[in-house]
Amino acid sequence: MEQNLEMTIALLRRTPGALDALLRGLPREWTERNEGEGTWNAKEIVGHLAHAEVSDWMPRVKCLLEHGESRPFAPFDRRGFAEIVEGRELGAVLDDFARLRADSLAALAALGLKPADMGRIGLHPAFGKVTLSQLLSTWAAHDANHLHQLARVLAHQYRQAVGPWSAFLGVMQCEGHSAAG
Repeated sequence: MEQNLEMTIALLRRTPGALDALLRGLPREWTERNEGEGTWNAKEIVGHLAHAEVSDWMPRVKCLLEHGESRPFAPFDRRGFAEIVEGRELGAVLDDFARLRADSLAALAALGLKPADMGRIGLHPAFGKVTLSQLLSTWAAHDANHLHQLARVLAHQYRQAVGPWSAFLGVMQCEGHSAAG
């Protein structure tokens, strides 16, 4: 499917609520355990998403629209979420993410983007030329990626407890990209 701004926004708008419904009020045994060394727990995943709202998506959209190919996007620190999560309850991190996402979507709407804008080109520091359409598509797919990661992290906590049923649980077989973000 090709990128469609309304459909992209529909997914982006729902992610904070989906995370809130799944995670708020869960015991720390669910939300502060990960899949092993170098992987993220649920609170860190939400912190990463909140950090991306401030340091990645809208700053890159604005850079692309204002500078085109003349200035690359600022690099994004995938692990730059530490100050968002350290010493804080998951509920506060969920609240931050919801507020930051709402702010991002309001800023995106204020741009008044048209279909012709989707072909505009910016400069990614690693990939080179990228279109606004690709950037917006990636934002939505990034949410889906971390929802997938979150399901995997939660399921991992019962990897032994499910016994032989693990053979029928695809989420138990999926590995290898938790820390990649």
